Amino acid sequence: MMEIFQEAASGITNQYITDWVNNGKRVVGYTCSFMPPEIFHAAGILPYRIRGINTESMEIGDTYYGPYVCTFPKCLLQLAGEGKFNFLSGAVISTGCDAMRRLDECWRKTGEDYQGSLPDFFHYFDVPHKTDPHAMKWFENEIGKLILNVEKYYHVKITEANLRESISLYNHGRTLLWEIEKLRSHENLRISGTDAFSIAVAGTVMPREIFNEKLEQLLSKLSKKKTDSKNGSKRIMVAGSINDDIELIRLIENAGSTVVADNICFGIRSEADQVNMEDEPISALTKHYLSNSVCPRMFGAYKQRFDLLKTKIERAGVAGIILQNIRFCDLHGSENGLFERDFEKLGIPCLRLEREYGPLTETGRMKMRIEAFLERMEVKQTDSGGKS
Repeated sequence: MMEIFQEAASGITNQYITDWVNNGKRVVGYTCSFMPPEIFHAAGILPYRIRGINTESMEIGDTYYGPYVCTFPKCLLQLAGEGKFNFLSGAVISTGCDAMRRLDECWRKTGEDYQGSLPDFFHYFDVPHKTDPHAMKWFENEIGKLILNVEKYYHVKITEANLRESISLYNHGRTLLWEIEKLRSHENLRISGTDAFSIAVAGTVMPREIFNEKLEQLLSKLSKKKTDSKNGSKRIMVAGSINDDIELIRLIENAGSTVVADNICFGIRSEADQVNMEDEPISALTKHYLSNSVCPRMFGAYKQRFDLLKTKIERAGVAGIILQNIRFCDLHGSENGLFERDFEKLGIPCLRLEREYGPLTETGRMKMRIEAFLERMEVKQTDSGGKS
């Protein structure tokens, strides 16, 4: 059963997307977790989280972006120029950060130079950096504009009833993901961090009905599985920059640890990660997607993010944190420094790991640093009288 999720999480496309497109249905890609996928689901369109996985070259990305930019948007642009996203009938670009904002204009320019690389429906979805009342109204207007443009271009009607059904379906998926989170963070584990992360990533690229169905089946099997105490394995949290590569989590676990929690925008958030079904749908989506200020792009919410990590650490018994960020990611690079300062004060060892996304990933260097960090944790536990 895990193979279904691992396959979906390991490549640009998967069999479910192929079947969807072959049946004459549309797929729209989006770049940021602030964009509500429920909108497209309510329109009968498959929402697909755009990823840069499997990039083998940076020729196109470097041409339009230059060298001193985070490699994640460059990998997305590279794949777009190569025609790897041709199964998309549309794309939504969000202001996750300045480099992602530039993806809108860079992709449009790439579309002029590489025929067929720009989807016909191409929408810029702005996201404010605060949650003040005027910002909430701004974001609600952005959601309204997106809905109107989807309806106009695809000749569909996104009704309140359809939105409620989609919100309910996605909420159920979040509930199932939380069950996976509890299984991987429990003292006696039933699932590895790599498998749990694979499931979370797969949920962004599979039809939600199928994802929920397969996840329910997996949870039923896991509930009967014998527990694995993982004695001697260091309990790790991974936080920081965007990561959709399950091999990074596997690398950390193969070094002698278990990833029992994460705080990555592809990962599992919290038990409270539900859209309020009692509110009017657009208002509910606005409050949910803008108020969960787990990204350092949001001003004035560091304490909220620190408290969220602290809660996860306490719940999962985390012994150390790997704070990874993509090179030239100023947002996560800066905030990881604050996290390191504050968690080290609490006696929680931290490793700040700078890396590249895509083809420039330095696996050997990262493996060496992770192993050294785990050794440091073992020494710390020994010095404090604990057991490794």
